[in-house]
Amino acid sequence: MFGINGGEFLVILLVAVIVIGPARLPKYAEQLARLTKQARHFVQDARSRVDEELGEDVKDIDWAALDPRRYDPRRIVRDALLDPDPVRPATAGVAAAAATATTAGPAPFDDEAT
Repeated sequence: MFGINGGEFLVILLVAVIVIGPARLPKYAEQLARLTKQARHFVQDARSRVDEELGEDVKDIDWAALDPRRYDPRRIVRDALLDPDPVRPATAGVAAAAATATTAGPAPFDDEAT
């Protein structure tokens, strides 16, 4: 999750021993373990309640595929630029309106406008 390797973990542990002290370190480690278990239980409970509330329709959704961290803006733009049909039906009316607006003549000029 956080990407801590062995060396970083040892440095954090060494700093914790120095700052907290070896006498109080087991007590804080026990509190950290208890908080981690409570957080895990909370997440599992929230997931089960969400599944229960939303019903069977949502059971087969791949939530990992909807993670925003997996979206690459460069890929999205590249796919949009390489799309063989760039004008979609929803935007076709806008493009036609823009084409008729440019053929109607120049826009009126207001010299008093700011």
